[in-house]
Amino acid sequence: MSWLQVQSALGLLGLAALAWACGGFRRPVPWRIVWAGLGLQVVLAALLLQLPLLRAAFNWLGQGVDALSAATRAGTSLVFGYLGGGPLPFAETVPGGGFILFFQALPLLLVVGALSALLYHWRILPAVVSGLSGLLRRAFGISGAAGFSVAANVFLGMVEAPLLIRPWLARLSQAELFMVMVAGLATIAGNMLVIYATLLAPVVPGAAGQLLTASLICAPASVLVAALMRPPLAEPVLPQVETAAPPLYGSAMEAIVQGTQDGLQLLLGVMATLIVFVALAALVNMVLEPLTGWTLQSGLGLAFQPLAWLMGVPAEHLSTVGASLGTKVVLNEFVAYLSFANGGGLGLDERSRLILTYALCGFSNLGSVGIMLGGMSTLCPERRADVVRLGWPALVAANIACCMTGAVAGLLTPP
Repeated sequence: MSWLQVQSALGLLGLAALAWACGGFRRPVPWRIVWAGLGLQVVLAALLLQLPLLRAAFNWLGQGVDALSAATRAGTSLVFGYLGGGPLPFAETVPGGGFILFFQALPLLLVVGALSALLYHWRILPAVVSGLSGLLRRAFGISGAAGFSVAANVFLGMVEAPLLIRPWLARLSQAELFMVMVAGLATIAGNMLVIYATLLAPVVPGAAGQLLTASLICAPASVLVAALMRPPLAEPVLPQVETAAPPLYGSAMEAIVQGTQDGLQLLLGVMATLIVFVALAALVNMVLEPLTGWTLQSGLGLAFQPLAWLMGVPAEHLSTVGASLGTKVVLNEFVAYLSFANGGGLGLDERSRLILTYALCGFSNLGSVGIMLGGMSTLCPERRADVVRLGWPALVAANIACCMTGAVAGLLTPP
């Protein structure tokens, strides 16, 4: 084992200690959850990254993403012509100048939204989520409702997953409500996973499989960090509650139509968020840079360098990785991945690129906190005060959990 891998192993323990410190050193320490959380992350990552059969499955998953992208491009070319990826009617003088994000990449959300709804209707997605939730319940001893929501977050968004346990939200303890919120911010939805895999394919080999692994191992990381900041053992133990995914669609056609509409709302939301947050960051930089010589990204890059070191990033790459982490928190992971894919990761070695890919894989940013607070307050108005109070701590916990997945990737990847 190299020194950088040892650095990642020590960093994994350091991030757990950081989570406990951010929670105010609360007692009793949930040692069962600590060891289960650390062990499950490493075991899952080792199985998913090292077993040839699973690596082959990830290659197949990458081919599936390519097929989805090609199929979507057929639709966008028909509707938008060369703007959507059809043949250009002119010579491209700037390499990549013919690529238009909104017309060529983002419409993939529509196709994946329809497919996700169809897989849910056919009970394939609920079966996978149910298996994952059973694993989390047995490993951590958390309630069925909390475990089900945490597992669902591997594939669903921060509001969609809690929607599946809406009848039980009001009965969750504060610690379990916190776990649900942290998992929502620390993972990404399946439709966004496909988008990010498409963006990262040129710079990260097997990007789809790597992102799926990151989202999977972030589930136990979320439970671990949430439990260290808000120990469930300090609250009354609630009875285990069995959950089942409720039927949402009357037919396969209804699932396709509704999934497409949901994808359209998400597409427009992503577009608007990108425009606004990039514009706001540019405004801040217009003020900061003349006064201080610093940009928002460079300042945050310095602040996040210690977290980059804990993940096992070598010293010469700390500033680049730190800047990407800062961009993710202030703007969002989409902008961070887009910058990474378009040259923001230049100079990083393969191992550092992999660590950064894992650490960015989560909705842990300021905008997502607002979305989650609004959505969960609507789902469970009687817990609005608890949800609002736990919002900012959940953002901190989610970023620590994402960095844990980066440390696990660094631990299992030799230089």
